[in-house]
Order: sequence, then structure tokens, then C-alpha cells
Amino acid sequence: MSMRFTEIGQQLRAYRLESGLRAEEIAARLGVSRAALYRYEKGEVIKLDTIKRLAELLKISPLSLLGIGVEYYNRPIGYFERIRQVEETAEQILQLFGPICYLTTSDSYDAALGEAFDEAADQAGPERVAMRSTAEQALNILTARKRTYGMRRPGIIAMLSIGEVRRLLEQGIASGVAISDRVKRICREVAVAEVENIANLMETEPMGLQFGLLANAEPTSAFKILRARDRVSLGVNPFRPDSHPNAHTGVAMITGADEAIAAHQRVAEASWREAIKGPAGAARLRQLLAAMPVGV
Repeated sequence: MSMRFTEIGQQLRAYRLESGLRAEEIAARLGVSRAALYRYEKGEVIKLDTIKRLAELLKISPLSLLGIGVEYYNRPIGYFERIRQVEETAEQILQLFGPICYLTTSDSYDAALGEAFDEAADQAGPERVAMRSTAEQALNILTARKRTYGMRRPGIIAMLSIGEVRRLLEQGIASGVAISDRVKRICREVAVAEVENIANLMETEPMGLQFGLLANAEPTSAFKILRARDRVSLGVNPFRPDSHPNAHTGVAMITGADEAIAAHQRVAEASWREAIKGPAGAARLRQLLAAMPVGV
């Protein structure tokens, strides 16, 4: 087996963020400098013994760092970093379920999310500084994903659950984060603006971007299939993009296994056949917007 050090470095960074350990802590336990650890993350040659020690520190299998088998993440920040890496080479992204497609959201979405995370950190007492740092890392990862999408423009097919869109409008983004009434109002306003934007995109149908609404299917899990020239990756994700980066609400996974990808592809194709698309989908979203109570 040839070792692809760039990919090992990418996975090392994702698992480091997943662990919650600072780079200085990991470097000190390994007996290397922080700069050396960062070089490993950028793809510098790394010894197998060092991989084994890193895996022990990060509480994962060495095979996970070598990119063999399934990758598991139980915090949003690790999963979102790994997806960011996969998106850097993706030419097509197929998303099933969720109330939005994060890559097409506005800057206002990120700003409101940052405000919600700041308030949550302010209430964390002694953990305030650590929570603020983690939130900043998570937001940087999310905005980097959006920046990469803006430069590369891979094709996107996103299927959204009408039930989840309705809940998004009622609760706003960051609904699981403890925030003030003022920030809740901002988050609901942003949710309305994002749904209006999706309606506009469904109506205009820009090249390379397709949305479909699923009226009858409530999601049991959300997933993405990302296709690049040389590989296909499946990401199964319980975390919404507005989940707090310290949330522990499930386990996300990424795999390149053919059988897993084929099974999820069949679900996606069946869902796309039933989805409400184009101007009809835009009209359905506008019905949801019109049904919102005044002031919400």
C-alpha cells in the first residue's frame, strides 16, 4: 500500500479538531514542535510509528488516519473540516434532506450564526474562551467551504424536506443554541431570507444548481455524495450546519465504499423523481413563507 501523505495530513487535521485538543498539546505529547505537526497536516512525510502514536492520542484507529475503512466523527467541527477537504476536488455534490444547502447561503447566514455562537459562549462561564475559540474555528471552516464553492462551482443537486423548511422558518437558524430573544429574531429573519433565496434559485434554475422539495418524506438521516475525477465519497451527517461546534447529537461518517455509495445513490434517485422542482417548487416555498405569522 502506498501512503498518500497529503490525505493523511487532511485526516489528521480533521481528527485533531474532532478531539478538541490544541495543536500545542498534541505536539508536546508527541515530542515534536507545533510547526512539525502543521507540516504533517500539510502533507509532509510522516513515519508509520508517528501515525500509530497520533492515532492513540486522538483515540482512533491508525487505519482511519491512513484513509482505510470508514471515518467517524461525533462533533460537527471534525466532520465539517473533512467535508471541506473533500469538496475541494468535488465536481458534483448530491445532497439529500436538510432545510437548506449551506454552500448557497448568504453572508447574513454566517453573521447570524456567529452572533448566536458568541452569545452561547458568553453564557459558558469558565469555558467561555474555549467555546469562543472552537466556534471561531467552525465558522472559518464553514466560510472556507463557501469560498471554495464560489471559486470552483461544482454542480449541486439539493433535495430539501418541506417539513424541515417549515421548522426552519418557525424556529430560525441556530435553534438548538441558547440565545437571547433579540438574536432569535435575527435568526428567524435570516431563515426567511434564505428560504426566499432558494425559491428564487428554483425559479431561475441557474446552470449547475438544482433544488428539489420532498413533500412526503421526513428524513431519517441526511447525506451527501461527492464525486471527484478519481473518487466518490459518501458523507452521512446528523449535524445541521447551524449546530453548535461542541454539539454531541450523533455520529457522522464518511466512506468511499462502493456498496454504501450505491445504496444511498438509489435513495437519492428515487427521491429526485418525486421531488417538486423548478417554478412549482418555488411556488410551494412561497406558500410556506406566506403562511408565516406576522412578526415571525
